[in-house]
Amino acid sequence: MGWNDLDDGPLLRAMEGRFDALVTVDRNLRYQQNLTSRPFAVLLLRAHSNRLTELARLVPGLRAALKRAAPGQWIELAA
Repeated sequence: MGWNDLDDGPLLRAMEGRFDALVTVDRNLRYQQNLTSRPFAVLLLRAHSNRLTELARLVPGLRAALKRAAPGQWIELAA
């Protein structure tokens, strides 16, 4: 989408009206940005590392969390 150079604030604004959720590994995002007023949920994946094999273990929980996620909600999923 050409959003590689967007910082957090501009990225979140660009997402508005286009996506229902943001899946991230950025643990500080909730402290750096106001997420409660966003029209999408933010889901944090917490694993021992950011390697795909570690994050893949969280996929079943992520799928379930996406079904119940509400706009402005912060959800943490841990391995």
